[in-house]
Formats: sequence, C-alpha cells, structure tokens
Amino acid sequence: MKQRKETPKSSDLPIYLFKQGNNQEAYRYFGAHLCEENGEAGAVFRVWAPHAKAVSIVGDFNSWTPGEHPMEKVTDGIWERFVPGIKQFDVYKYCITTPADELVYKADPYAFHTETRPSNGSKVYDIEGYTWGDAAWVSDEEKRDVINSPMSIYELQAGSWKMKDPENGVPYNYAELADELIPYIKEMGYTHVELLPITEYPFDGSWGYQVTGYFAPTSRYGTPKDFMAFVDKLHQAGIGVILDWVPAHFPKDGYGLYMFDGAPCYEDPNPRRGEHKEWGTMVFNYGMKEVESFLISSAMFWVDRYHVDGLRVDAVASMLYLDYNRKDGEWEQNVNGGKENLEAIAFLQKLNTAILGRYPHKMMIAEESTAWPLVTKPASDGGLGFNFKWNMGWMNDMLSYMKTDPLFRAGNHGKVTFSFFYAFSENFVLPISHDEVVHGKCSLLNKMPGDYEEKFSNLRTFFGYMMAHPGKKLLFMGQDFGQFIEWDEKKPLDWMLLGYDKHRELQSYVRDLNHFYRDTPALWQVDYSWEGFQWIVPDDSKQSVIAFLRRDAAGKMVLVVCNFNPVLRKEYQMGVPNPGSYKEILNSDDKKYGGSGVTNGTVKAKKGPMHGFDQHISLTLPPLSTLYLSVPAARKPRAAKAADKAADKAVDKAVEKPAKPAAKKTAKTTAKTAAPAADAGSEAAPKRRGRPPKAKTTV
Repeated sequence: MKQRKETPKSSDLPIYLFKQGNNQEAYRYFGAHLCEENGEAGAVFRVWAPHAKAVSIVGDFNSWTPGEHPMEKVTDGIWERFVPGIKQFDVYKYCITTPADELVYKADPYAFHTETRPSNGSKVYDIEGYTWGDAAWVSDEEKRDVINSPMSIYELQAGSWKMKDPENGVPYNYAELADELIPYIKEMGYTHVELLPITEYPFDGSWGYQVTGYFAPTSRYGTPKDFMAFVDKLHQAGIGVILDWVPAHFPKDGYGLYMFDGAPCYEDPNPRRGEHKEWGTMVFNYGMKEVESFLISSAMFWVDRYHVDGLRVDAVASMLYLDYNRKDGEWEQNVNGGKENLEAIAFLQKLNTAILGRYPHKMMIAEESTAWPLVTKPASDGGLGFNFKWNMGWMNDMLSYMKTDPLFRAGNHGKVTFSFFYAFSENFVLPISHDEVVHGKCSLLNKMPGDYEEKFSNLRTFFGYMMAHPGKKLLFMGQDFGQFIEWDEKKPLDWMLLGYDKHRELQSYVRDLNHFYRDTPALWQVDYSWEGFQWIVPDDSKQSVIAFLRRDAAGKMVLVVCNFNPVLRKEYQMGVPNPGSYKEILNSDDKKYGGSGVTNGTVKAKKGPMHGFDQHISLTLPPLSTLYLSVPAARKPRAAKAADKAADKAVDKAVEKPAKPAAKKTAKTTAKTAAPAADAGSEAAPKRRGRPPKAKTTV
C-alpha cells in the first residue's frame, strides 16, 4: 500500500496536465486509491467538480451521511479527501452540493469497479498486483505489422454468447468465459475477439453503448482482475482482444456524468450541440480540456492496464458533424460557417496520436459511416489518425445485394463492384456486425433469398466473396453457423442448431475459410493497394459473375470467381495471367459444406487472348458459389532462362580457386558482365497485364 503524499497544489504536474488536456493517465490521480497516511490505512478520493459548492464522500462506512467526510477543494475544481479505514470493495459515491444548493449523489467517473445493476455505487478497488502471463504475445505484437497482417475478427457480446445457467440468465464470469471461448476461436481460425462495450453501463438493452463507467469493466461478469485474466488467457492462446469504446455520448442516468455538479460539466453546454435527442444521450464537450484528459485517459487505460490490442471507436460520424440526426434549427454552424465539429475533430486527432504514438502496433478503429476523407491517415497529414475504418458502404451495398432475388441481381451488379472504386482509399475492415442482425433486420441467414438450401448457398457465396475482398474481416457471433433468429442479449446463441447438417456444414465452411485466409498471404499481405488486387471479370452483370486476382508481396496469386446466380454455368471462360495448371483449392459448393458437389479439380490454361491476357481457362461454375484457384508461377522466357544459366556459370567460375592471377581477373570480369544479362532477361518477362474495369467480358 502506497504512502500518501502531501496535499496537491495546482502547480503539480498531474493537475497541470489535466487542465491542459494532456494528462493521458488521469486515472492514476483521480478516483479512489488505497494508501496510507501517517501510518493509517485508508483511501484517498479525488474528483473534478468545478461548479460544486461542496463535495463529500458517502458510503456504507458512514451510513451514507452527507457532510460526514467533506472533501477539500485543493485547487480550481478539484476536490480531495483521505478517509481512514477504507477497504477493497467498499461502496461509495460523491454527494455534491450544486450551485442551486441541491444534493446530488454521483458515482465516481474514475472508479475501477462498481456495484452490479440495478445498484450503481462505485467500489474501491486496487487494480495493481495482477501477474500477467502474456509477455510472449506482447513481445510478438510489438514487432507485428498490423496493417499487413491477417485479421479475422469474431465480434461477441460477453453475456449472451453462451451462459452458465441459461434458464436463469446467469452468465459466465470473464475468466470462465475465456476458458469456454478460446477453444472455439482457435478451432474456427479467428485472429481476434471484439467485445461489445464492457465499460460499465446501467441498461442491458443498450448493449453497453450508454456508458457510466469509463474505467470500470462491467461487474456483471466479475471483477477487474477477472477481466485481466480474460485478456491474459486469450493472449496466451494467441488471440487478440479489441474493445468497443464510446466517446461520442453518454446517458442521462442521475448517478452518472450528466449534470455532474449541477451544471454542464462533461457535456457541451450549448443545447444545440450537447444532446442527441433521438438517443436520449448527451454529447461530450470536446473543447473542455479536462474532458479531453478524461476521455484520452480512458482509452489509454484499457490499452495500458488491460493489455487490449485495439479500440473500436463507436459512432464517430455523430462526433464529426454538428447536424448529425438534427433538423434545421436544431444545430448551429461552426466558427467557419460549416457543419464540422472542429473540437471533436481535434480531439480524435489528439486521441489517436496519443494511443498510436505510444503503442504504434495497436489498433484504433473508426466506426464511421460517411465519406469523411482521410480517416486512416495521420493527423500530421490532415487525417483523423485512426489506422482502420469500418467499411459501412461495402456492408450496406452487399447486404442489399445479397437480399435481392437472384432474378434481379443483374440490375444491381454495381453494388458488388462499387466498393473497389474506394477500397484502397482507407485501411478498411469489412464488418458484418451485431447492428445488422437486430431490430427487425433478420439474422444474416434469414436475409438470404430462396428456399432453405438456397439460403445457405447464398450465405456461403457471400462469405467466400467477403474473405477474398481487400480489407480485414469482422463477423458477429452466431452468423458463422447460421443463427436463424435475431440476436437477443437476454439469451445465449442457438447452439443446438449445430445438431442439424446445414448449420454444421456452414460452420465447417467458415472454419476452413478462416484458416485458408490466415495461411494465404495473397488475401491479406497487400490489402490496401491496387498492387494486391486485379480485376479479370468485373462487368458480367447479365450472369452475375465476377472474377479477380489477389496477390501477395512476392507476386503469388489466388484466382477468385463468384457466381451470384442459382444457375450452373458450364465452360465459363476467362483470361488468366500465367500459362500452366490452375487448381481449385476451395469451393463453397463442396458437398462437405452442404453444396451440390460441382467441382473443377485442376484445369489447364489454353493459348488464346482474353481479358487482356495471352491465355484463358474454362471453368464449371456451380450455382451460387465462390471458387478459389491457385495460380501457377509465371514462366520465364527462354532468353531469360539462358541468361540465368550463363550468369550461374559465370558465378561458379568466379568462386573457383584461380591457378594464376590473370585467371582471377578474367573470372571477375566475366562475373561482372554476366549480371546485366540476367537483368535483361528479367525485363523481357511479361509485364503485369489485365484490363480496365469496363472491358467486355467473353464467356
């Protein structure tokens, strides 16, 4: 237990940085911290309440009596009090006397632990002392190129993935959940788990997106150290952990941040900026330096103290636009006459610079639903500074397309191809998230048209297309085995569906897709450049077929062909980059995945120009299917091979022990003159070819 220092002064560094908006670890100073004063054990409490007339600490230890433990205002707006005898898990609140002389009882904004709803008091908790076992993961992560690594994310809600006692709605605690979850994630081949918000929240139906505890993992599933064990166990199993985090708004619950000291404190005081009426929530005052310190400290807290690998920042669009979900007359322009929230933009840039400046291997992921430019470009270049962005446009287009009856997909073909016009403008994640399987939107399987079997065929086709499309992947729990009903946070997933063939076969397909994706650098190594992608057939709208190449950094390629119609297409011809044999390596129509079993095996390229290439292949496309084929390596022209042989001989001669000095000189000369011959051969190799997106397709 630490010895408490002297009463702080306004010139002290933590206070100074806090008021400058630059205290990135404000949780170390504010909140409740167990310590000793003059040899007596207890806790020191500190809170920011700039409008308060008085503040006292109340709890079980003083029978919740206001004024019994008054706090001292140590500097402008900051209150402090040491209370002897305080122990771990003691419950407390701040009793604040407002400017109107009313008493309001508030939970600690910096509390590390809380009571479980419906109770809402803060709990004293020491987060020190957990022994981490993930040193190997942390060391590997620091070396990882996060942009050019495979990322297949499994999004889940901690309380409803599985339950310890489903009949009584009893969830697993964090540590138990890890033990249940790890075997599934490992078997299914996901690289990361993304949790819906676990920052403490009062209302189950908000799924955690209306936060009251920005430094407390929800007590629904255990203690802070239970959550540390969750992250630790996943890391030791080689699984990354991403948290949803909500700096866009907060709820109006009376014990929370709302009107914290009787006046706007954390929220923007301007009524045309400070509230989302449709959501019933308040908007943070991003221009307030102390609020900046609070939010950036929260983000840093989860990354630093809980070792999480990334934060997915929720509702970024609502932060960027002053007119977001507001009618004319309900918002006002910024100082430049625009609708951009300049303070929120500056905050996001500062946030991302802080996190990625200290932890460049972590992920800051924007859930941003508009065409705001440069979301994943550094703040120094005028960007928002995230390193990933959810591709909401792709998601909306593809779900709309997949819901369309195949008879009418020809007229909607652009929804499949449009994303490639901007696919490399940002570092995208392709999300099929919880938001798409709630509120009457149907589960992913039930969005698919057709009869029972066609629904599965459509979904397999879509998953195959999604996995091959540039960008990282995210899939919400239950969709990988065909959950039929919408997600309900009050119930576990319908795991009994795995007793039925089609659901079990779909799960096997997603498992194989994930493992194939992870094992195939062409699908992730050059994710954010045209160098990693090449169209072959973009415009066969009549038959709803597309074909393209994915390429890794060494030039190795995978050919991807999707047939979005329930029609068998025999002898479908397309140009291919190299001569040789093309082997089918994954087929969504395979019988083991519940398909009809139409396969191609190995097909050999034939001479004859097509789609800008010198050779082509002929495939049988199963109805509603995605095929992956290996592309043979490019053959070197004979001239290049001869030059290579000459160079090899010259090098061999050069390394032989010379009999005379003159021979040594000759060997060196030969070796030097041989190198250009090899270069000339390389230049003579066929250039990368393909054809512009609008070229006519031959079938």
